[in-house]
Amino acid sequence: MSEALLVQEAGTAAPAAPASGARQFWRRLRAQRAATAAAAVVLLLFLAALAAPLLAALAGQDPDTFHPDLVDSAAGGVPLGSFGGIGADHWLGVEPQTGRDLFARIVYGARVSLGVAVAATLLQVTIGVVVGLAAALGNRRLDQVLSRVTDINVALPLMVIALGLLAVVPPSFPRPVLIALVIGGINWAGTSKIVRAQALALKTLDFVSAARLSGRGGWSIARRELLPSLAAPVITYAALLFPVNVTVEAALSFLGVGIKPPTPSWGQMLTEADTWYQSAPTYLLMPAGLLFVTVLCLTVLGEGVRTALDPRAASRLRVGTGREDRTKGRAS
Repeated sequence: MSEALLVQEAGTAAPAAPASGARQFWRRLRAQRAATAAAAVVLLLFLAALAAPLLAALAGQDPDTFHPDLVDSAAGGVPLGSFGGIGADHWLGVEPQTGRDLFARIVYGARVSLGVAVAATLLQVTIGVVVGLAAALGNRRLDQVLSRVTDINVALPLMVIALGLLAVVPPSFPRPVLIALVIGGINWAGTSKIVRAQALALKTLDFVSAARLSGRGGWSIARRELLPSLAAPVITYAALLFPVNVTVEAALSFLGVGIKPPTPSWGQMLTEADTWYQSAPTYLLMPAGLLFVTVLCLTVLGEGVRTALDPRAASRLRVGTGREDRTKGRAS
């Protein structure tokens, strides 16, 4: 679901009832086979990233050791053997020119790519929720100021700003942390708009009015009354933001301003593999294929989370299908 549709539903429709519990959410999510399969793949990728040192040790390799004897220096550094040097010692082959183990670099690169995306998503959600709640609960002037700031943030070109910031920061600053800060600090406006629209609708309900009449402050009302009802749209949007952040990190590394060697990341590996797609296609296909599968599974999982948290989406789908079936029946 697009950001515009999420904002429109939050601003025009009545707020959804509070979630009926984690059990119903997991039951609805398990009922979606595509989302369940995507969740299994995503879980496997995260486990591989967390266990990267263990997996590399199990393969008997590490991501930084050079193996010049495994590449053909006379041919420009092409890996010896078939399929990029795949064998019992190197499960996915070796890197051209350096001979570094590709499997070890892939699993270590997953730690960087997924870790940056997780940190950026958490930062985006945190800033967006704070700004959105402040705009909805503050006075009219504060709402106008924060709304204009959010609109300006929406208009900012993420990639151009990120390229500029990453180019001027000293190399001594940890690059994964910097990329997460840049992505999260720029691209939070969508979450803010959704939170503001939903919070403005929730303010008109009786339980919020009763809390205000009892003398509780604005942030107390936000923490105890609004945030539980905002959990579903925020989690839904965060699930859709995550694959976008994976792609942005890979794009920044591919453009040469992201993760720097020798630290591996999938985007940085794609940058180095750009000149080897003919002589060593495996070196390009491995990170590109994993990046494609990761983004695809995260997107499918995000849609599944949205449907599980908003059962009205599933009911609308069933109603629409029923109408189509009845129309086809009358036509026949």
